[in-house]
Amino acid sequence: MKASPDRPGPPSGPPSDAPSGPPAPLVIETSVVEGLPAEGALLLRMSGSLDAQGAEAWSEELRGHLDQADRAGLRPVLDMAHVQVGGAAVLRTLSETARVRTGRPDLIIVRARPGVREAVHLARLDGVRLFATLDEALRELARTATRVEELPAWRSQMSDPLRPSYEELYKEVRALRARVRTAPVIGMAQGTLMVRYGLPDSGSAFRVLRETSQRFNVPLRVLVSAVVAARPPAGEEWFPGRLPLPVPQLRLLGRSGRDPRCRRQMTDAVLHESLAVGRAPAGYVQFVDPAVGTLTPETHYGCAETFLDHLVRGRDENTPDALARTRRRRVSVPDVAVDTLLSEDWRRVLLTTGTRALHSVPVLSSAGSCTGVITLQWAEAGHRPTAAQAEAIAVLAADTAAWLSWYHRSVLLDALEHLHRALRDSG
Repeated sequence: MKASPDRPGPPSGPPSDAPSGPPAPLVIETSVVEGLPAEGALLLRMSGSLDAQGAEAWSEELRGHLDQADRAGLRPVLDMAHVQVGGAAVLRTLSETARVRTGRPDLIIVRARPGVREAVHLARLDGVRLFATLDEALRELARTATRVEELPAWRSQMSDPLRPSYEELYKEVRALRARVRTAPVIGMAQGTLMVRYGLPDSGSAFRVLRETSQRFNVPLRVLVSAVVAARPPAGEEWFPGRLPLPVPQLRLLGRSGRDPRCRRQMTDAVLHESLAVGRAPAGYVQFVDPAVGTLTPETHYGCAETFLDHLVRGRDENTPDALARTRRRRVSVPDVAVDTLLSEDWRRVLLTTGTRALHSVPVLSSAGSCTGVITLQWAEAGHRPTAAQAEAIAVLAADTAAWLSWYHRSVLLDALEHLHRALRDSG
């Protein structure tokens, strides 16, 4: 099953039960709904026709999608606006599906045609809920505070023969959560550019942001954060008198092929060098987003999907990463199970994903502020880096701080200058 971001469907009006043209085979397309409050909803869009002959095959395919949604902790939502159906065939299928799903979350149906709505309503099927629109259904999901981590015990009690699909869904949900966190900053950057340069709409602002991001190979989330955080330009140049800075002499650049202008390549290098030094099987790197002032995951290796899903939410302050940042010194946790610094929630996530020890090192700027954190994880309790290893990782963190400072003052400012010239000249 391939998940993709949800997009608004065709313009909706009062749908008709009368099919137009020859019957088309019933097709089910799956997508994880993008944006809050629907971070735990899997949308199943159906189109085509269903009759008594096709009901059995449709029922089997639908059940497979619902099982995969259950394994990933996603609430299933069926969009039936474009299904040409016979009421009896649908009713039998939904009745059997609801019976099999006893004890699991209700099956939610949106935009069903009048015949289906009436049949379901009259049959009073347990475990099936009808909503006129997708937005109405999602508001109800938000109202009941359904979240992936709060789903009942049916999730953990099921066997998991489709683990690859389960992992793919977790990745998709994690990516959507990251986008949800970035969306407000993108909106702030769009608004800033619209006011500053008199742009007619947010789409114009987004297009120039995207073009600049691609031209300078700067992640969009990094560029929009810089637009929001940087002081506004006062003249023809955004940063007048700025001179090109030489690339700092870094151990990280000792290996050929590493481009200091490529953010992803450098963050991966930071992580893998740290893993090698600490002989750790897993770890991740986070940098501080200057627009919102929080740690944001940059890269990871060997971490469990459920852990990464928790990490990207960034809600917990009692984590080794947060403590290393606020204290501006390294934090070692040799035994997660008994450490008193960690919150109960964070300890539970670490233990259930196989992490028994970890080590977080702050990335400190020349002024002493924390601009990021490098964290290593081990599966064995009692693990603590040796003095030599800890010193080597600290040196890597210093290298990372020097590179990050150069990147912000060179690559990122070049991108902002280009953005300023492009919008100024277009006006």
